[in-house]
Amino acid sequence: MTKTKQQKSLTAWTKQKWRTKSGKNSVQGSKATGERYMPASAIKSLTSAEHKATTKKKRDALKKGKQFVANTKSAKAKIKRARSAYT
Repeated sequence: MTKTKQQKSLTAWTKQKWRTKSGKNSVQGSKATGERYMPASAIKSLTSAEHKATTKKKRDALKKGKQFVANTKSAKAKIKRARSAYT
């Protein structure tokens, strides 16, 4: 049986091993970190400064009540590269 487009997308997403750098929950619960979820390979490719900048941008938006906020340019490029490796 052939997989649907959605099933293929979910399979690729699973292989990317999305997580936070700390491994903790980002936005739910009392111990939420406010970090970005991204593929493990993207986390490894970001410098500490790049990760800090994109996490700060996410945390600032969360404080304003926004759930979705764009990544920084450098993080966006590295996440895109990490995701394209699995498509």
